Amino acid sequence: QVQLVESGGGLVQAGGSLRLSCAASGRTFSSYAMGWFQQAPGKEREFVAVIDWSGGTTYYADSVKGRFTISRDNAKNTVYLQMNSLKPQDTAVYYCAKQRFAYGGEWFLGRAVDFGSWGQGTQVTVSS
Repeated sequence: QVQLVESGGGLVQAGGSLRLSCAASGRTFSSYAMGWFQQAPGKEREFVAVIDWSGGTTYYADSVKGRFTISRDNAKNTVYLQMNSLKPQDTAVYYCAKQRFAYGGEWFLGRAVDFGSWGQGTQVTVSS
């Protein structure tokens, strides 16, 4: 059973930056697309960004395009989310997730149902 552990969340002022990390256990990390999702209080979990198994293809939610960057280091079994120009509406718990199926599936659609393993989440709070 893969384990995902997020880190890097915290409190930041609007306009600031944070870098989230997600460390994965297991030897098959490089075979799976990875994603980041956010969940604000009282709201459903929402797609933020996804990256394919090689790191060559990425997709973003419209709300974060141009501000957030997803990347991965397969040698370190880690996926990152660089968050710049943060806004108060970015405040949420951020979760990383591992695709259900290796080298395939509709991971690029950014649907939570396509991701089978989740981390415990890390809180990001952006003050105005």
